[in-house]
Amino acid sequence: MIEELAIVVGVENQSALLEVIRRKPCGLCGQTRGCGISLWGRIFGHRSNVFKVQNHIDAKIGDSVVVGVEENALMFGAVSLYGIPLAAILVGSVLASQFAPAHSNADLYATGGALSGLVLGLLWLKVNAQGRNLDARYRPVILRSADESVIGFKCERGE
Repeated sequence: MIEELAIVVGVENQSALLEVIRRKPCGLCGQTRGCGISLWGRIFGHRSNVFKVQNHIDAKIGDSVVVGVEENALMFGAVSLYGIPLAAILVGSVLASQFAPAHSNADLYATGGALSGLVLGLLWLKVNAQGRNLDARYRPVILRSADESVIGFKCERGE
């Protein structure tokens, strides 16, 4: 089980809305120098991802909790997210170049096939991800309440 610290930002019935506490490994995010990730953060904005989980420990708004997800689910998701579109691009490109007429530009057909494969791969991922949301193996769970001494602060957000 992969574990991360999160803050409860909302409570709805038997569910809690969590936001993962981002830890900066080098402390340079958002500054003018650094590893380059800060540049992407300034361009696209660092969005906070809030997600809903079952609240089995009766956590309140502002509580810090440890949330976990199964390693196999994370690995399967990563392989699917990168592997399916890549395989679809390759298959689309090869198939389209095989069906290209002999006197035409095969590269143009291969490019069109690659783009078609990418679109079909992404559509398959979207449909497949909707069904996977119903499977409990792929959902994060609250494991326990986090000890404030481990975190180093008490969240005041939402209070």
